[in-house]
Amino acid sequence: MLINFLNKISQKYASKWLVLLFDVVVVIFSFFIAYLIKFNFKLDFSMMTLLEQIPYVVIAAIISFISVGSYKGVVRFTGFKDIVNIIIGANILATLLIFTTFLSRKISVIDSIFNISGSIIYIHLLLNILFLIGAKLLIKSGYNYIKKDLNSTTSVLIFGAGSSGMLTYDAIVNDSKNSLEVVGFIDDDERKVGKKINLIKVYDLASIDSDFIEKNNIEDVIISIQNIDPARLLQITGDLFELGLKVKIVPPVQSWIDGDLSVGQIKEVKIEDLLGRDPINIKNPDLEEQYDNKVILITGAAGSIGSEICRKVSLYHYKKLILVDNAESALYDIQQEFKQEGLENIETIVADVRNKTRIDQIFYQYKPKVVFHAAAYKHVPLMENNPYEAVSVNIGGTKNVADVSVKHSVDKFVLISTDKAVNPTNVMGATKRIAELYVTCLKGKGHTRFITTRFGNVLGSNGSVIPLFKKQIEKGGPLTVTHKEITRYFMTIPEACQLVLEAAAMGNGGEIFVFDMGEPIKIFNLATNMIVLSGLRYPEDIDIKITGLRPGEKIYEELLADGENTKKTYHEKIMIAKSRHVDIEKVGNKINELTNINSLSQPLEIVALIKSLIPEYISNNSTFEVLDDKNAIN
Repeated sequence: MLINFLNKISQKYASKWLVLLFDVVVVIFSFFIAYLIKFNFKLDFSMMTLLEQIPYVVIAAIISFISVGSYKGVVRFTGFKDIVNIIIGANILATLLIFTTFLSRKISVIDSIFNISGSIIYIHLLLNILFLIGAKLLIKSGYNYIKKDLNSTTSVLIFGAGSSGMLTYDAIVNDSKNSLEVVGFIDDDERKVGKKINLIKVYDLASIDSDFIEKNNIEDVIISIQNIDPARLLQITGDLFELGLKVKIVPPVQSWIDGDLSVGQIKEVKIEDLLGRDPINIKNPDLEEQYDNKVILITGAAGSIGSEICRKVSLYHYKKLILVDNAESALYDIQQEFKQEGLENIETIVADVRNKTRIDQIFYQYKPKVVFHAAAYKHVPLMENNPYEAVSVNIGGTKNVADVSVKHSVDKFVLISTDKAVNPTNVMGATKRIAELYVTCLKGKGHTRFITTRFGNVLGSNGSVIPLFKKQIEKGGPLTVTHKEITRYFMTIPEACQLVLEAAAMGNGGEIFVFDMGEPIKIFNLATNMIVLSGLRYPEDIDIKITGLRPGEKIYEELLADGENTKKTYHEKIMIAKSRHVDIEKVGNKINELTNINSLSQPLEIVALIKSLIPEYISNNSTFEVLDDKNAIN
């Protein structure tokens, strides 16, 4: 019952007028103490004079505290700014007393109310600062102690005893609703190790062992270092995971709410934090102009990339958003998500991009001005076994949507491509490269401007290696990697989709935009990182099995094709690929021939046509390697 009462009391805030009254009482008390100090703690002064001066001091104190607003602060959250306010208010009070004392003496009006000894005023000033700050910090500490005593707490360490670490500590201490208690700092700087900050000791990472953790009952470590090197972050998390600790991380300062860190923003370390490259942030005020009051159509809208593009576009003042996909269940999910968010003017349409008549009907009805074409088959091994489907969707579907876009005078058509289209070694990549070629051939043939975005693997997308590794870890392993040296470029889904929006705003038509995605990541290293991130050890807890390259898979991905180089844009992370010359008429005719091929055609016949269009397409670890043997072809 007592605990419930204290909890109820702790959830209420004291009235600002009660705080002002408390401050005034402290001022009166310190004024009396100032008199005692002045007279060596003897009552050798007129008590009547003291009592006459107190009302005047009270009025001066009220004026001072109201002028700086120090009484408006919540005592339990007293911080540095509140302390500064108290000091300013105390100085204003002292100044008022000095000024009235000076006037009373200057005009020879001997009035004991206004004539206060200068030494008493100065002593009173110092006592006010000491007692007011001390009292509020004491109340704050008592409140936090009671809260922590009433509620179960989690002991944590903060890795980083710099400015970011201090801000993290303040955020934890000042948030009465959290259950965290900081018991120490960790830092790599030897000059800080062994010292105390806010009465909390700083340790080095080597001193954090199982005995230390057990003794202090530590559960979490919060990493609070801005712009930490990913390699160092991985090393730190690995060491801490081995000790059975949970690891959380403070987000970049630019993502703090109104410039202040809240405890709720401290999240557990994610695989994105360990990728070994800086996140890509793109800001372009022209985006609003591009998408405001426009009808925008997105194919493949239910997929991982398409759905995120929908979410990004929904942040603008679009006129209507058309979501097209043939995946009924996934499209329903995104529809319900938008309904729950209260978004309006959104149409979800079940349609197949291979059906040109249906696509034409949709364009005729809604008249979109911006089209994002994300519909595609993306799984390399599956498309290697089903080349007809890859051609019909990746090439035929793109051709249909592109042709209809020209017919209906769409302003911009943005094709979502892949790094696998560069010097392709598989059917999927080759068909995406032909899709790129087709939209290039349409440049200048109508009002529509065609733009291609080409990027690497996306974390968390459908078919991505990350979800696969997560499932394998949940089952106890092993994790499967096709080759120990296989590398891939990675970005997050929001980054990839932000690039798409940026490309649409930047492009004038005919460009292939490529992304500077940093250094490629070894999939084997990614697998070990995920094992560590799960609090397990490799190979003791979970092993990694090398399964061999899949059909059409290559070890290294590229972002530029042979004969291409790049030119810079206004954003350092985005470049434009300078493509080789394309015989538009010849390529167009071959693409028409390819898209008209019969579904009963043999895979070798289909892939042979693909290779005739893409001379750089050399199959790898595939049955179609026979087509690369000139003798076999002859």
